[in-house]
Amino acid sequence: MSTAEDEVEFSLKVMINKEKTKVLFAEADSDFADVLLSFLALPLGTMVRLFKKHYGDKAPVFGSLNSLRKGLANLDNVHLWREGGKMMLLNPRSSLEDEFCKLKLNVYDAQPTKYFTCEDLNCKLTRAENVSMFCYAKTCYCGKSMNREIGLQEESDTGAATNNDHGVFTTKKMSFFISDDLRMVPNTMTGSIIQTLENLGISETYGAEQRIVSLGFNEIMDLLRLSLLSETPLTELVLHKKLVLHKRKMDYPTAKSELNFIKDFSAISLHHKKMIVKVMIQKSTNKLLFAQAEEDFVDFLFSFLTIPLSRAESLLDANTSLRSIDNLYRSLTNINGEKCLKSEDTKNRLLKPNLPPMFLSKYQIFPITEQTTPELYYYLHTEDYLCTYDTYRNTKVRLKDPKGEGSYVKGPTMFLVSDDLTVTPLCMLSSLSILNELKIPLGDVKEVELHIGLEEALSILRASLTSTCALTEGLMNNPILNKQSKEEHVNPPRRGGRWRRAKPCRGPLYIIVDLRLSGLQLMHKEVQNAQNLLRQVPQNDSDADRVLETVRSSLSHIASLVGEEDARQRWTHTEDA
Repeated sequence: MSTAEDEVEFSLKVMINKEKTKVLFAEADSDFADVLLSFLALPLGTMVRLFKKHYGDKAPVFGSLNSLRKGLANLDNVHLWREGGKMMLLNPRSSLEDEFCKLKLNVYDAQPTKYFTCEDLNCKLTRAENVSMFCYAKTCYCGKSMNREIGLQEESDTGAATNNDHGVFTTKKMSFFISDDLRMVPNTMTGSIIQTLENLGISETYGAEQRIVSLGFNEIMDLLRLSLLSETPLTELVLHKKLVLHKRKMDYPTAKSELNFIKDFSAISLHHKKMIVKVMIQKSTNKLLFAQAEEDFVDFLFSFLTIPLSRAESLLDANTSLRSIDNLYRSLTNINGEKCLKSEDTKNRLLKPNLPPMFLSKYQIFPITEQTTPELYYYLHTEDYLCTYDTYRNTKVRLKDPKGEGSYVKGPTMFLVSDDLTVTPLCMLSSLSILNELKIPLGDVKEVELHIGLEEALSILRASLTSTCALTEGLMNNPILNKQSKEEHVNPPRRGGRWRRAKPCRGPLYIIVDLRLSGLQLMHKEVQNAQNLLRQVPQNDSDADRVLETVRSSLSHIASLVGEEDARQRWTHTEDA
């Protein structure tokens, strides 16, 4: 934080109830309203980074996004196409950066866009094709780093009229009423006082007391934190109430209502693809333990970090379970853009911001678009620089994609995704260690293959904002999982085991029907054949011995994959029976 930001303060008028236990509402000028609305334009990953920078070890937990970002930071660069792509995900930019720089207090610490070219001043290659928006993100065709900043000269617009009535997002002279749960109403003469109070959710003002409070950088950061975690952020900020975290109730809209959230159905058809993941579920609790996924699903999860908060609100129809942010977003949709905001275009850019240029991945299935790359020209004379206008014999610049092959994560690779969205390379030992740490027996684990489409993706996004168990919360509503769960309740295993009695024969013969080691992909063809035979156990001992020999052979094959001791124990159970 700069010294200038440290000195900035806002004066806020607040009304407090008679008992001095709750802020009823606040009245704020356009400068404060601009800062509050800027929260909506922050990328999700940027908020996680800002909290870590400001609060250190006491940074708040923002759903599963903290662990998602931490897993990315710890992921070896060999699993990404380029290091530049990793830096883009860890430090996502905003398409509203120019507006952020004009705020009275800017919590977003990104610098204005810079451009870089080959570090070698004598590089003989075509420089117009060797320009990147990210330092170290690419390597020049000559093999050297592209870390030399090149200046940008923009065309001056001296003839444009300056409108001093406009703030950054709002009209400069406009003031706003803000409720405790961040409902925002313009202070205009068009509505009655009673109607305004009703819009703010206020039913009683008797004995209310007015206070004037000063808010600086630290308080604004606290407000950003509380807006994500609390349903009464102003009360907790102004009256210093201790934040009490309640378990949020997750709403799971139907597939039909989910799809109705998205108005651009042409975009849906373009992104109508499915990603396959295999999830391991604890049978006794129906909790999702972890998932095995390829690079497409992991790349998609990492893209959550680049999505602006208001874009998540738009995708989820302002139903994110972040109640205060939901209220702020809905309030913005109801504000007259021509009268109370800088323009209707400004309102639309806040409600549905695009991703910055180069940030969109080919694995993105949400109907999100990115800004077009700026049109720049390379000027080379006594010194080289870029310009936004074409002059005599200038060469048009072709910006290089810093991600790599149109995506961030390199494939083909398998990854393990934990319930809190921590991503690590898939390893059989790591899978088993998770089960051992949780003290979950293999018999209490089942594997389910899921196809992740738009509905499931939206559900995971919603859960990632509020829950540290994003996969469980996001996918337990999946029809496949529900169906399998119901089937297990209809036909539960007897006596808590995995045994069934076969057809009558000489002596009791209990045999294993399900030879799968749940959670592992060990269902081989010979085991399936053994199962079919076991369901048709004959009436004489010799045939029964033949069946058992088939089982023995199958288990021997499994032993070579999962450990001899585990298979021996299973075989002992079979023979004893």
